[in-house]
Amino acid sequence: MKTYRIATIPGDGIGKEVVPAGRRVLEALAAQDAAFRFEFENFAWGADYYREHGVIMPANGLDALRGKDAILFGSAGDPQIPDHITLWGLRLKICQGFDQYANVRPTRILPGIDAPLKRCTPADLDWVIVRENSEGEYAGVGGRAHQGHPIEVATDVSIMTRAGVERILRFAFRLAQSRPRKLLTVVTKSNAQRHAMVMWDEIAAQIAVEFPDVTWDKELVDAATARMVNRPASLDTLVATNLHADILSDLAAALAGSLGIAPTANLDPERRYPSMFEPIHGSAFDIMGKGLANPVGTFWSVVMMLEHLGETAAARKVMAAIEEVTADRGLHTRDLGGEATTEEVTRAVCARVGS
Repeated sequence: MKTYRIATIPGDGIGKEVVPAGRRVLEALAAQDAAFRFEFENFAWGADYYREHGVIMPANGLDALRGKDAILFGSAGDPQIPDHITLWGLRLKICQGFDQYANVRPTRILPGIDAPLKRCTPADLDWVIVRENSEGEYAGVGGRAHQGHPIEVATDVSIMTRAGVERILRFAFRLAQSRPRKLLTVVTKSNAQRHAMVMWDEIAAQIAVEFPDVTWDKELVDAATARMVNRPASLDTLVATNLHADILSDLAAALAGSLGIAPTANLDPERRYPSMFEPIHGSAFDIMGKGLANPVGTFWSVVMMLEHLGETAAARKVMAAIEEVTADRGLHTRDLGGEATTEEVTRAVCARVGS
């Protein structure tokens, strides 16, 4: 029997509700399949840990995660602690520490969900957004000087390396090549960002030669937002920088019905380190503890984790259970216009996975 060692990091806010729900789905799955099991270790890092220890995670935290097969993450953020402390102290520390340079966010309209776009069928909106996850606008390079004075200055420097751009674009072309439409849109802003983004465009054209069966085009990021709304069927796989894809993927989730259903994978494609899987919805302190959080984004992240682990049949089973549940409007949480609770949705998915 194969044993997968999974680290769970609920983090902050509703992460503490949806990550345990995701674990329950995995446990229900393992109970029905004698081929594998899961060994969980929970790490209570985040804002509460910071209040007690002065750091979001311990200095040797990466060493504690290094031997895991995957990480299931909840959210980072607390209204009492500046966001840059919680984000850089936990999520980005893991992503950068384990060189999880490919952030992958699938988006499609699940059964039973009313998407806000008129004249859009589920077949029109079936995207995967690939986000460069290790450098770019979130490289962390910059600083502040003369704080509190009229001459105060602050800088954030976007860093792009040829190696970093080549590997994310090659990853995106390979992903597009694996999908039925073999269609890739390279998102850019080279009309205004005349150095790094021009290099991004040049490298895209060079990498494209390696993938003659992939049809690709280039789109300015501002125009891409309009295209996602007005011509969703013209898109399939998109690749963008750290900041641009961060914004576009939230728009994509909203267009598909809710941020509550959206998953993401932070991948080390070379599998040198564990990859991390998480919903994109954030900590949502306004609904914390009320049983209102939508766990579907976590469950879909579990699907991506199973795919990464090579358990494709199990991934299909969980995805089918998710779609059966979203098709039942009586099991929609508040973000989808329903009244179902986190517990009700979790029980329903577990029951279908376990049947």
